[in-house]
Amino acid sequence: MARLITYLLAILAIIVYRSGSIARKFIFQKPDLPLAYYSRGNFNNQCKVFKEDSPIGALKSCEDAVFWDHRDGEGKLQDRAVLITCDPGRHEWNTVMGPLKNPVPAGTLWVYSGKQDAKPQVVTFAGYPSDHDFHPLGLEIYPSYAGNFSNLFIINHGRGRSTIEQFIMSPSDLTTAQWVRTLSSPYFVAPNSLALTSPTSFYVSNDHLMTRRLPSILGATLPLVESVLGLPLGWVSHISFTEPDPNSDSTASPIPLHHTFSSLGIPFANGVAVSHGGTHVAVASTTLALVDFYNRDPATNKITYTNSVPVPFLPDNIMFDDFNSLIVAGHPNFPALTAVARNDTDAKAPSWVVSLNPRRQIGEKASKIPMEYDTKAPVSSMTKATAVASHVVETLFQSNGTGFQTSSSGLRDERTGVLYVVGLYEEGLLVCQP
Repeated sequence: MARLITYLLAILAIIVYRSGSIARKFIFQKPDLPLAYYSRGNFNNQCKVFKEDSPIGALKSCEDAVFWDHRDGEGKLQDRAVLITCDPGRHEWNTVMGPLKNPVPAGTLWVYSGKQDAKPQVVTFAGYPSDHDFHPLGLEIYPSYAGNFSNLFIINHGRGRSTIEQFIMSPSDLTTAQWVRTLSSPYFVAPNSLALTSPTSFYVSNDHLMTRRLPSILGATLPLVESVLGLPLGWVSHISFTEPDPNSDSTASPIPLHHTFSSLGIPFANGVAVSHGGTHVAVASTTLALVDFYNRDPATNKITYTNSVPVPFLPDNIMFDDFNSLIVAGHPNFPALTAVARNDTDAKAPSWVVSLNPRRQIGEKASKIPMEYDTKAPVSSMTKATAVASHVVETLFQSNGTGFQTSSSGLRDERTGVLYVVGLYEEGLLVCQP
């Protein structure tokens, strides 16, 4: 018993020490960020915020953004659009940060073609059940080949439970998504982000074990304790299923899901991404301000932890770009974010987007790794995150919240150099042209 108590006290000491370091950086210290900085040019001249509205909801309070690639029959990229999940009612319904007051205003899905003079357009759902809520978080869509339909999956935090909605979309009609089915599982406790491994399989992160859905005071306190202490209670799973034969009687949902735990014990497991070659997986650990990297076996979908990279903020969503640099967006100051979430008067929360670029000298001794990096940014990443051997961190965008606030997802199209950013409690889509 004495040995057990010693182990528990040691673990508690580690948790408290680690949490104290994170608290100093992201709770008690607020970085002196510029109004807006864009790494490839002048923010005022080269960046634009598209603010759109529609009868079913506005382009605001957006969680995630992904590329929808359109490829030819041989797999060559022909075109690319951006899909965005938004929830204008987030101030009233947020299963991660709270509150859970009013689930009635539905969220929206938007598409942006990126073509000259184009504007984001709202996507209409065909066949979506009238009794379903729609409060989207992470999404992912499979590429279209030779004009065929793409499977789209969106995490939905409805009033009763969290599910994953499956749709199909066609490049011939960018503004319509046909609902297919709802995927449900007892393991979808707090699903946050997903990354496809095939048209019918994906990794999905669960950010908390204790959620706001718990009754009364438990739901108000336990998720906060889990977050602030960085308790290792999040996880990543792999989900797969077989599409039913459309000519059979088994097309109705629910369909059986094959579930496998991929990685357990991740504090606030948030964004998840698969590299373009399919051999690596990255997972954001929000409360540790880290991105964890894994090797992946494409034949089995098994992942093996390799290393972690510190980032200068609390990371949210992540995405590999065309050259397998990882684009990470997140929140530099937690109290400012919660003030915006509470809808406090004049509250602003900063934004920060970086790329994690693999070092050419991977394997070089840590003593030879330059400790100074990201020196072009007004506030360098090295003020909050130490250098590591595997990757170098480079700031792509940062703002004190005046230019664009609460960055939750960033994308970089290396064909064009365009940077896209959305904000958890911001209005519009930020598009920066180099």
